[in-house]
This record gives sequence, structure tokens and C-alpha cells, in this order.
Amino acid sequence: MFDMQVGLSKDFKVDVKTTENKGHSIEELAERCTDKIVSVSDYAKPEVKEQAHAFKRRIKQLIELYMQQAVKSDRTTVYNAIINAGQPKLAELIRRL
Repeated sequence: MFDMQVGLSKDFKVDVKTTENKGHSIEELAERCTDKIVSVSDYAKPEVKEQAHAFKRRIKQLIELYMQQAVKSDRTTVYNAIINAGQPKLAELIRRL
């Protein structure tokens, strides 16, 4: 018989975000990603806290930029796959999204 225990940090929390009739936007996803990458202590000195917040804003901008590029790249891949499947009208509709 096994006796296994799992311990969680007292700071453990679950964060759930939902949408209605749409997926998450790039901005929403970048915000969530940034929150996972960068956190700022409430006890940090004001100058350190401001620097951390500035860093966090920059990271969010970079994530948004690369996510926008990823979406465009994926649309190009889908467009080409649909063209190759012989559906140019559908491919054009996808390209316009």
C-alpha cells in the first residue's frame, strides 16, 4: 500500500478566465502570459517596483508582437493548405480575416 501526500504552497491559486462567443484576444493572452512570467512584490522598494512594472509592460508588448506574427503566419499556412486543396474562394475568405 502506498501513502502519498501532495503539498501545495500557501500562495497556490487557480486563475480562470472565460469568454463568451469568442476566443481570448492576443492582448488578453499576452496579459495572462506576462502575469505568469513577471510578478512584482508588494514589499519592493518604490524604485524597484516601478522598474519591474516597466519591464513587465515591455515583456507584454513583445509577447503581443510575436503572438500577432504567429497568428498571421498560421493564417498563411491555412490559406496555402486550402488553396492546395482546390478551394481558392474559401482560402480568400480566410485570408481576409
